[in-house]
Amino acid sequence: MSYFFSESLKKNIDFQHVYRNGKSYANKYLVMYVLENNTVKNRLGISVSKKVGNSVVRHKITRLIRESYRLHENIFNSGLDIVVIARNNASSASYWKIESALLHLAKLHQIIKIYFY
Repeated sequence: MSYFFSESLKKNIDFQHVYRNGKSYANKYLVMYVLENNTVKNRLGISVSKKVGNSVVRHKITRLIRESYRLHENIFNSGLDIVVIARNNASSASYWKIESALLHLAKLHQIIKIYFY
């Protein structure tokens, strides 16, 4: 099975475009915006506000989100801009909680190919 690997969403204008035109769902730990980008790749943007914690905490959450996406990348549909925003509760969440929150939102958005629950 071949799939295309994702890139990062880095520019503020790209984030703003997804916020304005994308669809969002939220749960206890994360908010996810999704918008089709008319390419073959996904672009993942992660946003963790200063309200969530200091830089050490914010980077930890960013790494947890990026890693849980990376491990499940093959089940995501391609051609999407995905922006994940961490909520305050995320600072105390374990990897497993972040991972299940990410997959839960992806299921709500119906951007997962394989249902394995």
